[in-house]
Amino acid sequence: MPLLKISNGCIYDPANGVDGEVRDLWIQDGTVIASPGLSARGDSIRADRVIDATGLVVMPGGVDIHCHIAGSKVNAARKMSPGEKGKRFKVSGEFRSGTGGLVPSTFATGYLYAGLGYTTAFDAAVPPLSALHVHDEFADTPILDKGFFVMLGNNQYLLNQLSKGNAEQARHFIGWIVNAAKAYGVKIVNPGGVEVWKQSAGAVRSIDDSIPGFNVTPRSILREIARTVDELGLPHSIHLHCTNLGVPGNASTTLETMQALDGSRAHLAHIQFHSYGGDADDQSTFCSRVPELVEYVTSHQNLTVDVGQVLFGPATAMTGDSALGYYLHRTMGGKWFSSDTEMESGCGIVPIVYKRKSLVHALQWVVGLEWYLLMPDPWRIAMSTDHPNGAAFLAYPQIIALLMDRNRRDEVLQTLPPELKNRSTLQDIKREYTLSEIAIITRAAPARILGLKKKGHLGVGADGDVTLYQPQPDIQAMFELPRYLVSAGEVILDDGELVRQHSGRILHCSPEFDAGAVPQIASWFNDHYSLRFDNYGVDPEFIVSGVDVACDTKS
Repeated sequence: MPLLKISNGCIYDPANGVDGEVRDLWIQDGTVIASPGLSARGDSIRADRVIDATGLVVMPGGVDIHCHIAGSKVNAARKMSPGEKGKRFKVSGEFRSGTGGLVPSTFATGYLYAGLGYTTAFDAAVPPLSALHVHDEFADTPILDKGFFVMLGNNQYLLNQLSKGNAEQARHFIGWIVNAAKAYGVKIVNPGGVEVWKQSAGAVRSIDDSIPGFNVTPRSILREIARTVDELGLPHSIHLHCTNLGVPGNASTTLETMQALDGSRAHLAHIQFHSYGGDADDQSTFCSRVPELVEYVTSHQNLTVDVGQVLFGPATAMTGDSALGYYLHRTMGGKWFSSDTEMESGCGIVPIVYKRKSLVHALQWVVGLEWYLLMPDPWRIAMSTDHPNGAAFLAYPQIIALLMDRNRRDEVLQTLPPELKNRSTLQDIKREYTLSEIAIITRAAPARILGLKKKGHLGVGADGDVTLYQPQPDIQAMFELPRYLVSAGEVILDDGELVRQHSGRILHCSPEFDAGAVPQIASWFNDHYSLRFDNYGVDPEFIVSGVDVACDTKS
């Protein structure tokens, strides 16, 4: 692969302690290398291409730790909002057609992420039964390196093993299913609560509620899975969607959930939706409880979060939490899609419009920003909109502008219901993010939280993923279109124009498990599923550009 030199860029690489220093960057064979120095003849080695980055801001490629971009849920969401097509892409040379909007089509997803300077993204909720479908769509999502978290918090086989106290068999099952699905990590969605919805259209409100038919509780489910994920040495902790998402007063449940982990690692997804005070039966009491949750997370190093920022305008609730989907439908009216995935999970989809005049929606906007601005350690928090739940990922530049400019936040606050002043602290927060902190929450922190040692930084040996931005007075405009994007060492965006694509890679893990445990899994599977066990897993040959990220059982 040609030798690429990025010359005289203003580099922000917080993982390596580089804060706006003017340096050169060299990339070869898709990897950042040291300056090659002199040739054997004593001549300076010439790059095959030099990008003059004088005056440009240089950061690692963006990493989205939590989004929904592939699988049957995404297809259903596209059908529910046929008018939300956004930018249309036409066939041109090597580029394929597609549509943008709230839920872009596969090819467009890759192009639009690249257009923001992102090179890596993780789908946050995939039932094992849908894994092959997701991999098929990943193959049509260019440029991005991508992976997914497989949903296990309501898997009936796993609940059975936990109910019987078969911790060892449960461990082997989790190891096997991550391998079989070619997943990167494990997602827990409303542990046990989706199973209750599937049984009776009921809801779980406490992490100590008993799950009918299994004699387990949400507390025991998340504790056992979290412990097992740590034992398996998966690079990423459990990826957790807590009980009572979106319900006033749910901050108490969130705090209880964090305490129940008993020191095991956990990443709390879309934490904004889990940070509310008030009475579940009285929305007039709705308020923020971010400060006390931030205090708890800050003092417990086993915990990390992404935000799930809400922005005003159209969005699509897309969740593996079926009960939540129905709750949103009853609360907001309009369309509603619900489905069950056999013995594994559920799904709920509801189109939403977040309105400035709504006190609830305005408070959700405020709560997300409070998390960013009150969290003292940016290495423990990652940017997300829970795409497309709070907004599309295309809104990231808008969030960055709000974090870097207090006046911009205050201007928006003036347009929102005045009652917010008594229900939150945002109006009192003076903090403004620096470019280095933006590089942390959009790149370095999510890569570190995911355990991706070659992502999120620009040190020697890092993946050759680099974004170059043209500084502008309008921060949002600056981050809406980079001047250049380099992905895996290839120039993808050239002077703001998309000029090249590649397939990207599939990031997955292969934790160890006892093959002797598989026959019992297969027997149960064949008795309960609508397809045969032999047709269930993803054939390794199906993963064309796979990267098996190592597990670390020593840690």
